[in-house]
Amino acid sequence: MDPYLLTTNQAVDPVFKFIYVVCILLFAGISAVMFWFVFRYHRSRAPQPTSLQASNLWLEVLWTAVPTLLVMAMFYYGWAGYLALRNVPKGALTVTATARMWSWSFSYANGKSSKKLYVPAGRPVLVNLVSMDVIHGFYLPAFRVKRDIVPGMKNHVWFVASQKGSYDLFCSVYCGTEHYKMTTTVEAVAEDRFNQWLESPEPEASKTPGIKLLEKYGCLGCHSLDGTEVVGPTFKGLWGKRQAVITNGKERSIIVDEEYLKRSIEKPEADIVKGYQPIMPKNPDLKEDELEAIVELIKSIGED
Repeated sequence: MDPYLLTTNQAVDPVFKFIYVVCILLFAGISAVMFWFVFRYHRSRAPQPTSLQASNLWLEVLWTAVPTLLVMAMFYYGWAGYLALRNVPKGALTVTATARMWSWSFSYANGKSSKKLYVPAGRPVLVNLVSMDVIHGFYLPAFRVKRDIVPGMKNHVWFVASQKGSYDLFCSVYCGTEHYKMTTTVEAVAEDRFNQWLESPEPEASKTPGIKLLEKYGCLGCHSLDGTEVVGPTFKGLWGKRQAVITNGKERSIIVDEEYLKRSIEKPEADIVKGYQPIMPKNPDLKEDELEAIVELIKSIGED
């Protein structure tokens, strides 16, 4: 198998087909022999043993050698396919996929970011995988790509969308209560259309800096802006509210102010809101001005 292939499908599909055909042939052969023995040596036809031979050297060699050769062949094709999946073709477009509970975000070399993975059809794409909290899984069934995303560990995948279209992208590792929401798509478009999209201004330019930051860091996967109860407390009406929290295992009452909000964002394990799980991850990349913008946004969200 060529370690530098045109698509990842070429590394996976032949191995799958080979193993599938071998399994079918073995199943058919073993079943045929079994039924023949049941028929030929039924008690009514052979009430007494017809042979006293204790062993057969060639038969023992055969049933040892054949499975060994099959297993070695499967190992060879599997290993060659793995190498092909790790060797990134030259000229691949580089994208960084950031996974967090429970959303995806994709960033490009020029600073462009998106909730969907936009790629040019027919061109290899290298995806660097980053997790901000727990183990996630980057799973693209259409391109036979699945790779774990472990916090603090460098990892990558590559693929080629040979045809234009929309392809499902899932998280393949259970990462918490809202794991089922962690889906998005790969949008494969023509190269000229992709370049146009990549260089175009952000369509969400009208959004406030605070909203953009909440989306960037995945906050809206757990907190709502409209009062809807999700995994974490809603931001609507939160400012100035008296809140029951658990601090060092003890319950206490606090008023939601700027100090509390900053502490909760920077050290989410410090004060756990009563009734919620301590699952909020830290954001080490959050800058001071970004923290201020998020706090100002929460201040501005009041009750209707």
